[in-house]
Order: sequence, then structure tokens, then C-alpha cells
Amino acid sequence: MSKTTLAIIAGISAASGAAITASLFSSRTDRKPTTVANPQATTQPTAPLPSDTRRFKDLIPPVNPNGLFQYGFPGPVNDLRPTLSTTSAFDRRTRNPLWVAEHITPASLSANNADRKHSYFVEDESVPAKFRAKLKDYARSGYDRGHQVPAADAKWSQEALDQTFLLTNMCPQVGDGFNRDYWAHFEDFCRRLAATYPSVRIVTGPLYLPKRDPDDGKWRVSYEVIGSPPNVAVPTHFYKVIFAEDGTTGGNVSMGAFVLPNAPIANDKPLRDFEVPVDAIERASGLEFASKLPEFRKRRLCEEVHCSVIVREYMDRHKDLMGQNIPKQAIPRPR
Repeated sequence: MSKTTLAIIAGISAASGAAITASLFSSRTDRKPTTVANPQATTQPTAPLPSDTRRFKDLIPPVNPNGLFQYGFPGPVNDLRPTLSTTSAFDRRTRNPLWVAEHITPASLSANNADRKHSYFVEDESVPAKFRAKLKDYARSGYDRGHQVPAADAKWSQEALDQTFLLTNMCPQVGDGFNRDYWAHFEDFCRRLAATYPSVRIVTGPLYLPKRDPDDGKWRVSYEVIGSPPNVAVPTHFYKVIFAEDGTTGGNVSMGAFVLPNAPIANDKPLRDFEVPVDAIERASGLEFASKLPEFRKRRLCEEVHCSVIVREYMDRHKDLMGQNIPKQAIPRPR
């Protein structure tokens, strides 16, 4: 990642303004399309890595470093976790997901077949015990168990809703002012998109962004770690990449990408202040989100709908989870 991009992304905070968004878009560069490997495919090599045959075709190495694999492949291993309403990749090092993908539609959001009071936070036993986040890690940590895919998006099924409470769908999030406030308003914005688009896909995940040290001017990545022993990383930021589909095969896809700091955000802060280019999130996360989506099919989401949050009280949002109190003014308006 270039120093310019790092500086811009690191500057995204609750105090950032429209000028940052403008500078992000002006710094975009063309990228050559790349091929993304199937995330379900094994990463374990089964043969020696290829060498430059033009120079070494007659050289027989006296060593075989790949012999290590007879004892096991060191990794990294990203645990792919499909559930009824989500698909995610888990990062064993940070004990947080790398990304969590979901799909919402008008039909999925209108169904009301679940009750949150029957759901409980649970450890995900599909991840080996020594690598998984545990309930005790969050105890008295000062952070919420922050859903990446919100429970409100899965109320079409009690089992689907229950699965959103797996800790592989959680990251430590600041509670007051963020998880229980602005982040929840942002999740509501994503749901409101289903009033305009027949199919909305969303990828959510954590980021660990650099910050300039005021003493020596150097950039460093620093984040808190919670748990006992301390091993669950506290992200500095969170992202969402939104794919709003027009519902036709090979049709247009309106994309929006946002990065929010894991910190209190004033409710009157414009959502568009957190809009960034998709490739800014890709560079910061090491992930790719739309490498197979042709440019001619892409549209910019915030040029088609009004990208803003609607502030409602915490208890009102819980009523919405059960399919009650959905305000008509929540529908996004074409710009």
C-alpha cells in the first residue's frame, strides 16, 4: 500500500469530512484484473514449488524444504464457515473474522419467524479450541460482542438468527456511540436498500489500520488485545462493501464501500464521509471483492440512492428486529 493511501485511510475517523472522501476518489489508480483462487480450495502444496526452468532446468537441489509438509502444513488456515444466513472466513491469529458475507432481499427481511430473546452468544466449535474466540474473552473487557452480520437480517428463521450469535460473526466493538448507535444506524441503512434493490449482498469485516506516531512521524499499527490470555484483537476500523443488484442476469451492480472507526461517532455525522473506493479496502485488508465484475456493470451506490443514516432510539431498533415499527421514511430515495 502506498504511503498516500495509508495516510488517507488512517485519517478516516469520526472527525473526517467530505474532503477526505474526495481525496480518496481522486487517488484511485487503474488496476489490472487478477484471478482470485477458490477460497474453499486447499492451500497446501502437494509438489515442490516450480523453479525457473530457463536457468535451473539441469540443477538438482540437494535439499527439499517442502519435505516439512509430511509433518503438517503450517498455514495460514482460514476457516471457511457457512451458515444459513452467512458465509465467513475466520482469522485464527486475531480470533476475528476476516470477512462475513450475507444476502438480503425484500422477502428475507419481511419474514418474521424468529425471536431474538431465544438466541444466545456461543463459541463456534468448528474452529479449534486453541484458535477460537471464547465467551470469557469478552467478559469485563469493556467491548461489545459486535455482530458483523446483524441478527435483524436473519429473522426469517430462528436457526438462521441463532447462527448470527456465533463468535465467528463477532468482533470487539465500542458499545456506546458505535455498536449501539451509529453502526446500528448503518446496518439499518443497508436493510433499507432492499426497498430499492431486489437483491443486496454485503461483506463486513475488521481492519487494523496504521496511525502516525506524533513523536517520530512514523506509521505504526497498534491495537488492543483482550481475553485471558489476551489473544482477541480489537479492530481499529470496520468496513462494509455493498453490492446492490438490479435483479437481472448480467445486470448492473451498484457498489458502495465504507470504512468506519471503532469509536464513538456523532449521530449527525454524514454517512458519505465514510465512503471510500473499494480498492482502498482491498489494499488495507489484503482481500479482493469484485475482481470478476466487469467495469461496465458497476455503478456507484451513492450516486443512485441517498446515502445517509436515520437515527432512531435503541429500543425502537429492537422493535424493528421483530418486524415492528418499520417507518415509511426509511426507504432510500433515488437521487
